Amino acid sequence: MLVVAYVRAADPSTEHPRLGQDFRLGSPALAMLWIAPGTFLMSSTHGAGDDTQVTLTRGYWLGRSEVTQAQWQEVMDYVPTPSRFKGSERPVENVAWATAMIFCAKLTERERVAGRLPAGYVYTLPTVAQWEYACRAGTTGIYAGDFMAMAWHDANSGGETHPVAGKQPNAWGLHDMHGNVAEWCADWYGGYPGGRANDPTGVAMGQFRVQRGGGWDASGGSCRSGFRTWSPSNHGGHGIGLRVALAPALAAKPAG
Repeated sequence: MLVVAYVRAADPSTEHPRLGQDFRLGSPALAMLWIAPGTFLMSSTHGAGDDTQVTLTRGYWLGRSEVTQAQWQEVMDYVPTPSRFKGSERPVENVAWATAMIFCAKLTERERVAGRLPAGYVYTLPTVAQWEYACRAGTTGIYAGDFMAMAWHDANSGGETHPVAGKQPNAWGLHDMHGNVAEWCADWYGGYPGGRANDPTGVAMGQFRVQRGGGWDASGGSCRSGFRTWSPSNHGGHGIGLRVALAPALAAKPAG
């Protein structure tokens, strides 16, 4: 199994994505971390029969933290945030999958017009495989590190979200992969393929979209690296937000 090591700049300053390098957009202020290709074991419960050795063959970028309310409003032309828990640096929540994809499409178009979009890449939601690979950051346990130090969840959140990046990041510099708000993924909910798979994108069609990471109201078990939950694509909730990826464009799937 490939383990990727990272040396992170304290604060990437360039607004121009270059393969293999972190970058930071100035508008909205959004830090994106490079996630190199690699291989990991994906399974909700190891030994359950659907363990899949996944190889991600192309690198991608993932937001250092969940999308904040300030970032959301700027990209969405200052439409009032849908969030219950107000605060510019708190994660946006109460966001449906379909609306999250509108955010990604608007950001893609903005960066395409600015000439900062790498060929073949778009801003989007990460696939389940991309999300879990980045969450694990080379780990194989239940969590990617010290759970209490990394996560806002039902036992310590005080019944609300918190400003992003207030907890310890994982080994690759990503904050709030466990807790704070659950994060939409691109995939339909369905079984894993099992065996070996390159760049899996989930089942072709389904009824529900996948969420990962758990949130402020979730138990520790629901914040595990391998745990999935799901909702209809038009459903939002006070514990559901997003983390944006800049990733190779996927073949179109039904929006549903």
